[in-house]
Amino acid sequence: MGQSIVVTEKPSSVRGVVRFETNRALTGMGHERYVAGEEVWGDRPPDELARRLLARDSVARVQVNGNMVTVDLNKGFDSTGLVEVIENLYRFYPDVEEAVDALPEALVAEVMAPDAQPEEADEPAPAAEAEDA
Repeated sequence: MGQSIVVTEKPSSVRGVVRFETNRALTGMGHERYVAGEEVWGDRPPDELARRLLARDSVARVQVNGNMVTVDLNKGFDSTGLVEVIENLYRFYPDVEEAVDALPEALVAEVMAPDAQPEEADEPAPAAEAEDA
C-alpha cells in the first residue's frame, strides 16, 4: 500500500555528492539539512527520509529542498541502494513477492499448497439452543 516516488539520480560536479530528483515535493520552500550522528527530530516526510538515508553506512549528510535530495557520501562509498530508499518513502507494505520472501518457508508452503484445508477443531463448537419464550 502506498505509492512509490519516481526518482532520477543526477550526477554532481562534486565528488562524493549525489543528487536525486523526485516527482513530488518533500519540503516547502525550506532547505532541510541533516548530519549523520545527530538525532533527527520531527515526523515530516523529509525527517523520515533523512532517518532512513542516514541509517546507511554510506551517507554522511542529507539535504532536502523541494523535490531535490542531495546526499553527501562517506569516503569509499557509492550511491548503491539509495534510490530504493527514496522510492519507498511512502510505501507502507511491501509488494506481495517481497512479503512472501520474508515469510518462513514452512508458512509459505502451508499457504501456497493447492490442497490446503483449514485445520478442523478437535470438538465441534456446541450449537446455541433457542430459548423457549
